[in-house]
Amino acid sequence: MIDTLLFDLDGTLLDIDMDIFLEHYLQSLTKRFEGIFLASELVSLIMAGTRAMIADSSPDRTNAEVFWEYFFSRVDYQPEDILPLFAQFYDEDFPRLAHLTSPKPEARQVLERALKKGFRLALATNPVFPRQAVVERLRWAGLEEIPFAVITSYENMHACKPHLAYYREILAALDAEPRRCLMFGNDVAEDLPVAQLGVRTYLVEDHLLNMADRRFEPDYRGRLADVVSFLDRLDDM
Repeated sequence: MIDTLLFDLDGTLLDIDMDIFLEHYLQSLTKRFEGIFLASELVSLIMAGTRAMIADSSPDRTNAEVFWEYFFSRVDYQPEDILPLFAQFYDEDFPRLAHLTSPKPEARQVLERALKKGFRLALATNPVFPRQAVVERLRWAGLEEIPFAVITSYENMHACKPHLAYYREILAALDAEPRRCLMFGNDVAEDLPVAQLGVRTYLVEDHLLNMADRRFEPDYRGRLADVVSFLDRLDDM
């Protein structure tokens, strides 16, 4: 019997076009660092550091440690010179990107129904952002008060999607049996590989992504609005 539900955030619970969002995110970030980095230089550092996080699944370093180790190995600044500016960015600038997203009313309906039925919830978002940015996006989605048992971020995870190490780590944090879990996500390449661990999957088709043309086949599929009635039938499946 399923007792734990894992949910992706971007494109699943939050209406967002990540290409447009990342463009504006990087523009806002480079503006914060005007006079310190050329825009192209900072964008290159951020993207390369993110790729380093995604490529690394060592249990010895968090994603944040991987990112900042890469970043500071390539600049002449010290952490005390740079980290306060990043903190200011997430405090002041990042929230202004909310207009690039829209809440999905059905997301709250789904999560509240799941809680009412006794399911444990986890936010399984790709942990390439700090927790502050994840919680802010939950606020944009109108879901900041949902009691997720685990929220993944770059501070508390040691791997990223689609590595199975990421999914193993979140299952360990939940002390959950894979066969008792169900993952909801809209990205075939990032969200469905968890099936290899024995977790059942539901492909949310509202903002379906399959850029790598992967052939993973979900156990279930449909729009997020369909999930409310799906949860009512889940006990019988």
